[in-house]
Amino acid sequence: MLQSTPLQLLDLTLPTPAENLACDEALLDDCEARGGMALRFWESPAPFVVVGHGNEVAREVNLSACEADGVPVLRRCSGGGTVLQGPGCLNFALVIEVSSNPALQSVTKSNDFILGRNVGALSGLLGSPVGVDGDTDLVWRGRKFSGNAQRRRRTHLLFHGTLLLGFVFSLLEKYLPPQPPRQPGYRLARPHRDFLVNLPLPASAVKHALAESWQARASDQPWPEQETRRLVRERYGLAEWNRRL
Repeated sequence: MLQSTPLQLLDLTLPTPAENLACDEALLDDCEARGGMALRFWESPAPFVVVGHGNEVAREVNLSACEADGVPVLRRCSGGGTVLQGPGCLNFALVIEVSSNPALQSVTKSNDFILGRNVGALSGLLGSPVGVDGDTDLVWRGRKFSGNAQRRRRTHLLFHGTLLLGFVFSLLEKYLPPQPPRQPGYRLARPHRDFLVNLPLPASAVKHALAESWQARASDQPWPEQETRRLVRERYGLAEWNRRL
């Protein structure tokens, strides 16, 4: 049994890219403070680029194209590669108490446990197998549809990722380099449009399946609005954070 009480379920897309990224970290802060757990879904209505915590923006992003089109470039609190967000990218953020399961005691075991549960839910929906490749990629028919990363604290961890459900891959070719600086072996230098795949599933079905798998339920617990605003002011809304490398 993963937990004795349901996770708080939030289907919450905020108005700006900075707020959406900040909210994931704010949920981690909030769950640590009150001892809760949560599952959030969100999907940006407009494109923006997100680099991993330690990534170098100049190497990972076509900055001239982003600046010309007004596409924001932000940095998240977790590691992993650079991604392009926008319509057709369903994001989830899972905040879990580390002590709730022995499988959450290390980064590698947490990846295996969480991805394994998501694989089970999505394979059931598709009626065909979903696999794990690279470090934390989910693949279907040999192509990637989800990248994931985690951020650990003393008592809780944040595991978040994106699921492609109708994304326009030509945007990747415009705003990101043709090949990422680091790539998993199974990519085989394939261009974005040949490496990635959209799952033929509606977002509503994916949300329901993942919520059921993680025993997440809507509750009266408010989302951490003030902490989200603070993180935007002090981090996600600042060039010093987003362009620091």
